[in-house]
Amino acid sequence: MQRERLSSRLGFILLSAGCAIGIGNVWKFPWVAGNNGGGAFVLIYLLFLVIMGLPVLTMEFALGRASQKSPVDLYKPLEPKGTKWHLHGYLCFAGAYILMMFYTTVSGWMVNYFVSTAAGRFDGLDKVGIQTEFDSLLADPVTMIFYTGIVIVIAVVVCSLGLNNGLERITKYMMLALLAIMVGLAINSFFMEGSSEGLKFYLVPDFEKLNTLEKLIGVVSAAMQQAFFTLSLGLGSMAIFGSYIGKERALLGESINVATLDTFVAVTSGLIIFPACFTYNIDVNAGPDLIFVTLPNVFNSMPAPYGRIIGTFFFVFMSFAALSTVLAVFQMIIACLGDKLSWSKKKACIIAGAVLFVLSLPCILGFNLIPNINFFDKTADILDIEDFIVSNLLLPIGSLIFVIFCTNKRYGWGFKNFKDAANEGKGMKVRNWMRCYMTYVLPLMVLTILVLGVISWFK
Repeated sequence: MQRERLSSRLGFILLSAGCAIGIGNVWKFPWVAGNNGGGAFVLIYLLFLVIMGLPVLTMEFALGRASQKSPVDLYKPLEPKGTKWHLHGYLCFAGAYILMMFYTTVSGWMVNYFVSTAAGRFDGLDKVGIQTEFDSLLADPVTMIFYTGIVIVIAVVVCSLGLNNGLERITKYMMLALLAIMVGLAINSFFMEGSSEGLKFYLVPDFEKLNTLEKLIGVVSAAMQQAFFTLSLGLGSMAIFGSYIGKERALLGESINVATLDTFVAVTSGLIIFPACFTYNIDVNAGPDLIFVTLPNVFNSMPAPYGRIIGTFFFVFMSFAALSTVLAVFQMIIACLGDKLSWSKKKACIIAGAVLFVLSLPCILGFNLIPNINFFDKTADILDIEDFIVSNLLLPIGSLIFVIFCTNKRYGWGFKNFKDAANEGKGMKVRNWMRCYMTYVLPLMVLTILVLGVISWFK
């Protein structure tokens, strides 16, 4: 499979942002912000996004562009002779599959909720009724398999059309539609009765809520983890898009563009949700139930048919956000297969899709037919276990490896090589004064994320 090229800079930015923009932005960000005091959390989150997320994202882009390879092979042209950095590439490939094993299931939930909301299935239901609908979905393996299958078929069809005619073109339209829908929903939220209170909670930092050391550490830890996870770093999914672009633009500036778009979606999702919560007296600490239980109640509280229309558009937006990540990670998987096995794109798509469908079944059946599993002294369903492996282990470990490889001169690629590769082209550059920070401070921050993630599992 020959190395393809993206046709435009906009395509690169939207594809990379589409990979980063996912359920973690539009689902997790609002409820994590709600659980951690709102505005103060958002401010700290933005700080960590700049000082931690941007450098690692730039490194992934640089590794992909310099190697012109997928993650399974990107180390080989760059690593010193005799070293084994390339083994991490296989971990990236495995991690992408583990991610998709549960991400396709949750994406299927989003598509199902779009169909159900549009069909009026939630109309007239109270909170108990909506909770029952979600519980019924989890208990129905046939329905979940059907919608997960739809998500996988979409990924196979789009990616088999090619990088330019399939993934780039579809993602452009999907991302632009996602942004338009988000702006429309946010404007609608501004006119709700509780918008001023919701926006104040969300956007105005209230540091009095951090009046104890325990609370401060909790909010800082949550913001640090969210800033790290929001950019989907550590699996090489960003490196693959770096391998598809030319050398016209320096990569730090492009990383800023991608992170800005990713952050816009995350923050705007809160602008949609918090005014609605304050208008309809919904607990902002609702947690994971916020999307599948709480918000359908909000839409039901709106005058008919206004609530159904707003709810339908909301779940279109959620589906697009989920699918953008599915398409991007699936592209990484087939690129790895193409590099290692020289398969045609269609063959790689069909086989990768079939394998993914089979591997997704344990996650689906874990909610109904397969009992919970004792995993490191904690009882959990299969989705939670797969999510822990990817989010709390593989992402921080992978990012730590990328950082050390890009800054270690003796055993890795070295800061000079990384800087030279990242700085080719116009735009904002990596500077020499960043070397000390990226070499010594950044690895400690990523290591902290790893430790916090492991500790959180045993709480």
